[in-house]
Amino acid sequence: MSAKLFALLVSSLADTLFMVGVSSAIAFVFGLPLGVILLVTERGQILESPVVNRLLGSIVNATRSTPFIILMVLLIPVTRMIVGTSIGTVAAIVPLAIAATPFVGRVVEGALREVDDGVVEAALAMGASPWQVIAKVLLPEALPAIVIGLTLSVINLIGYSAMAGAIGGGGLGDLAIRYGYQRFRLDVMFLTVAVLIALVHLCQGLGDLVARKLRHDGRS
Repeated sequence: MSAKLFALLVSSLADTLFMVGVSSAIAFVFGLPLGVILLVTERGQILESPVVNRLLGSIVNATRSTPFIILMVLLIPVTRMIVGTSIGTVAAIVPLAIAATPFVGRVVEGALREVDDGVVEAALAMGASPWQVIAKVLLPEALPAIVIGLTLSVINLIGYSAMAGAIGGGGLGDLAIRYGYQRFRLDVMFLTVAVLIALVHLCQGLGDLVARKLRHDGRS
């Protein structure tokens, strides 16, 4: 590997980590309450509101059903309005975060749904308010499953960030397109794929480790 290629690889990896890290943080901040609201506003739940539930559910389903590459193009005006440009790693964060937030919301909703109804009913019987049930029962009980789901979200974002390189998003995807595909450098293509695979394995391993520790702490 030449020094120039190594420098490009390191720079592209840093761009990918930056895009994935910031967009993951944004998606978690908005996706966590979104998932909570999707669950607690269902019929028969502690903050039942069918109108809110249907509205949010429709928005989430519409966003999740749109292929990411198309979503990036559709969001170009929004991206340009927020960050002043539609090209580069900072610009790619906008569609990445918007694409990941509904996914995180559904992940959190599914994890909360696995909490035993009897635990919630017991908390309500002891006089807990709906918000106390959410903060002290639902979220702590579902935390290991939420961590596993958030790990999957980060892995999805790694894949999305690679696709973002196809339209000037920067990162490893951009390196693979410009220096691998367009210049017929199979070694660059294989190298970027190997780095992406390593990132995915690292994220999955860390996520599993944290989830196991949370489950162990919950039983002790």
